[in-house]
Amino acid sequence: MLTRFIKDTAVLFATIDPVGSVLVFVALTHNLTESERRRIALRAVIIAGAILLGFMILGQFLLNAMHISLHSFQIAGALFLFFFGAQLTFGQNSHSSLSPEPGHDISVFPLALPAIASPGALAAAVVLTNNDVYSIPMQGLTAISLLLVLAITYVMLLAASSVHRILGNSGAAVIIRVMGLILASLAIEMLGQALIAARNFASGTG
Repeated sequence: MLTRFIKDTAVLFATIDPVGSVLVFVALTHNLTESERRRIALRAVIIAGAILLGFMILGQFLLNAMHISLHSFQIAGALFLFFFGAQLTFGQNSHSSLSPEPGHDISVFPLALPAIASPGALAAAVVLTNNDVYSIPMQGLTAISLLLVLAITYVMLLAASSVHRILGNSGAAVIIRVMGLILASLAIEMLGQALIAARNFASGTG
């Protein structure tokens, strides 16, 4: 059970990618107050956790019902993340456009989804709790692994606020461009992995 717990935690940490979530968080909240950043971080983690737990319970049924493969889901999410990173790199998201707007909660999109509850994390939530393979106690252990990774993610998001105070607005503006390029690169990597997995599955080797 301990080996299973460590393995699931490692997989979920890699797919949730707290570091990548911090990049998105800093880019979106660099012009907000400390209290606003804390509120957004907490809300984003809670919403992402609810989504991921929901996928652990119902994801397998929902995707099968809609005839959507995990590979297609991962490809779509990678494309979303790429376009978001490209917008940051080219400066299309100004301070005003990154600020909270009426009817638009950045803690939901893009922070909770697809930054924290990434397509890879959603796919992992389904695979690691496959009803045909794992028992209820084992699925419960995976849920505990998820909660641990989300707690780590929340702590890292709070630490991002301290980094912003050190950089200031001018330094953050420069870093945002760099982070946008990194996010776009991560998205390309995700897309490549999803395409390879889809090809292997189609050929019967995955």
